Amino acid sequence: MLVSGLQKLTLLDYPGKVACTVFTGGCNFRCPFCHNSALVLPEQIAHDSSAEQVLSFLKKRVGVLDGVAVTGGEPLLHPDIGDFLREIKAMGFLIKLDTNGSFPDRLISLVEAGLADRVAMDVKNAPALYAKTVGLEHFDLSGVERSKDFLLSGAVDYEFRTTVVKGLHTEGSLLDAARWIKGAKEYYLQQYKDSGAILDAEGLAAFDADEMRALADAVRTVVPTVQVRGV
Repeated sequence: MLVSGLQKLTLLDYPGKVACTVFTGGCNFRCPFCHNSALVLPEQIAHDSSAEQVLSFLKKRVGVLDGVAVTGGEPLLHPDIGDFLREIKAMGFLIKLDTNGSFPDRLISLVEAGLADRVAMDVKNAPALYAKTVGLEHFDLSGVERSKDFLLSGAVDYEFRTTVVKGLHTEGSLLDAARWIKGAKEYYLQQYKDSGAILDAEGLAAFDADEMRALADAVRTVVPTVQVRGV
């Protein structure tokens, strides 16, 4: 289990909860707009913390924090993620898990074991544009499709989210993405921000606040629950 960082307090990463955020290292995607390149590229992955240090910290926060948000990178890349989450859950914390959806068996197993109370899954783009958006020459969407369908079944509290980027997304592609997740309980369009550590920022830019709201209005005709985040 590769833990690359710990944010000791967040009021944003786990909606409605006082939480901390654990960052895992490594990802199987290469999304050009990724703002966490230090958690993706093998030569840059930080080793600023460890699972043992996180668990030690959490033992001192029982009764203070409500939950733990586990993000990345891609947390489900790690085969031993279940052991880590089990120790967190044993302390009584709620767990929010972020994922790109490409490990459906692992996701389903964790949820069925009661090791994830909320799941946030990235919907990168319209299905036809997935490979380009995740920075891969070819991409088999079947795993993401299974994860998406599992969450839509209501097996666990969840949200879908799309980071919206000029150069990768259009109103048309977002409408196609929305049709793909039609019936979603929660869907967020997130404004792209250049953190200074973007994986490959060339040709990418942010939609402004008015443009984001207009895109949300368009998507709302398919997924009424859509909201804008980050503006």
